[in-house]
Amino acid sequence: METVKGFKDVTGEEALKRANIRDVLAKNFKLYGYEPAETPTIEYEKFMKEGNPDDEAVSDIFRLKDRGKRELALRYEFTFQLRRIAKNKRLPYKRYQIGNVFRDEPISANRFREFTQCDIDVIGSDYKDDAEVLKITSKILDELGIKYEIFVNSRKLLNEILDKEGIKNKEEVIREIDKLDKLSETEVKDNLRKYKAEKIINVLKKADFKKYENYIDIMELQKFCNYFGVKVKFLPTLARGLSYYNRNVFEIKSKEMKESIVAGGSYFVDGIQSTGLSFGLDRLQKLAKIELDNINCLIINIQQEKESIALAEFLRSNDIKIIILDKISKGLDYANKINIPYVIFVGNEEVKNGKFKLKNMKTGKESLVKKEEIKKLL
Repeated sequence: METVKGFKDVTGEEALKRANIRDVLAKNFKLYGYEPAETPTIEYEKFMKEGNPDDEAVSDIFRLKDRGKRELALRYEFTFQLRRIAKNKRLPYKRYQIGNVFRDEPISANRFREFTQCDIDVIGSDYKDDAEVLKITSKILDELGIKYEIFVNSRKLLNEILDKEGIKNKEEVIREIDKLDKLSETEVKDNLRKYKAEKIINVLKKADFKKYENYIDIMELQKFCNYFGVKVKFLPTLARGLSYYNRNVFEIKSKEMKESIVAGGSYFVDGIQSTGLSFGLDRLQKLAKIELDNINCLIINIQQEKESIALAEFLRSNDIKIIILDKISKGLDYANKINIPYVIFVGNEEVKNGKFKLKNMKTGKESLVKKEEIKKLL
């Protein structure tokens, strides 16, 4: 049976890689004082729409009803749930969350209807926190071996420029500007004509930004990014289409993928200035260059079940990942197919001599070693 369109199973090496990426994310989030949080997959549709009823992402939610005919929906992101979980928390409240979200939208090679989002947010943030989330991002992407560029802009600055140019329908215009990474400049200008705002693209490309009051957002962010040792690029056409952003916005791109791999910005949570970023696990998985956290060794039990289990438990107590199989031909074939690097044979002779045959599956070399030596080798 095939999966529903836009959904997929994850197994084998793909699942191992994703688990490793989750570990890298969680380790770095915790390093900077973020605590984990979990929230419901299903929420009231009304709660989900509050504050952002016209946003494109909200219009793509999966709607459903329970037996009581209540209007519900699958969560489309984590940010709206912060309105509830951040209440009465000591500020700054720093949380991270890794989990699945759902959007009923068109799919592509790098866009699914169920995907894993990995968020960090600071409720009660300042420019230092803006820079810190970008530092965390750079550490994670460096560790995953992903080449990237960090682009930043200020929504306050963008709104100020639109006001100075006499442009109305600012939210609609910002959404059109946000499409510059998907459409050509000519297409975006054509879309802007209905708002009489096509000139804004040229203004954003040529403006002397230091004359604008809200350029302070960029200056302060760059100052703290320098303190953290993070390189960022000011991109005045970066808009981030969601309406709730109110200060700096961020987008992290890789030349290896058309879509953004990390994005976020600053916004209010119940009137409190906050900042957050969201990583897409599915996209990180495609770009990450990391070793898989695979099984270290396979034990082939040759009618020595007690000794095989004892050896396996000894090695597991030293964080060595082990499985046991009973047949030689089956065990060797299994190890080859799932790339297990070592095989240990536990038979009568091995138990009698206190030395076990260890086979390197890459080189084919075999040697007799004691269990303490096996621990050191693996």
